[in-house]
Amino acid sequence: MNDIIVIEFTTLDGVVEDPDGSGGTAHGGWAFRHGPEAVSGDKFDLGARLETGALLLGRKTWQLFSKLWPNRTDEFSARMNNATKVVASRTLTDVGAWQNSTVLSGDLADEARRLREERDVIVIGSIGIARTLMAQGLVDEYRLLVFPVVLGAGRRLFETPCDLTLVSTEQRGAAASLRYRTG
Repeated sequence: MNDIIVIEFTTLDGVVEDPDGSGGTAHGGWAFRHGPEAVSGDKFDLGARLETGALLLGRKTWQLFSKLWPNRTDEFSARMNNATKVVASRTLTDVGAWQNSTVLSGDLADEARRLREERDVIVIGSIGIARTLMAQGLVDEYRLLVFPVVLGAGRRLFETPCDLTLVSTEQRGAAASLRYRTG
C-alpha cells in the first residue's frame, strides 16, 4: 500500500505558517533564520519517492515553488522538477510554469485516495490540504522538520488531538527531523 505523507517545517510550538516569510506574516521567515543549509536539499529523505510518487500541492505552495524550483539544477532540484505534481486549486488553470504539473479535478479527498492507489502522495506545506486529508483520516505519515523557535501565534498543523507513533529522529543542523506514523 502506498502512503500519503505530509511534510512540514514547524516551530517547537507547532506553528507551520510562513516558514520562509513569503506570506508576509509578522513572524514569517523563522525557518530561514538558520541559514540556507537548514532548509536546502532532501531534508525529508524523499529520495526515490520523488521519482515514483506524486506531489500534492495547494495553489499558493505551487505558485511559490513554480518560481523557485525550475531554475535550480542540483540533484534534489532535478528530482523536484521531474516529479509528478498535482495542484489542488479552484482558481488556477495554467500550471505550465512548472513541468509535470496538472490541476486536480474532483474532490480533494477522493483524488488523494485515487492517487494513493497508484503511488505515494507527498503533501509539502499546503496546510489546508494537509488538514483536509487529516480530517478524512487519510494521512499515513508526518515528516516534520522542527526548528528551535517558539512563536506563540500562527497557524498550526494539528488542530485536534491525535496519537502518533515515532518512527525516527535525526538532527539536521539547528533543526530536528521527526517522522511519525498514524494509527
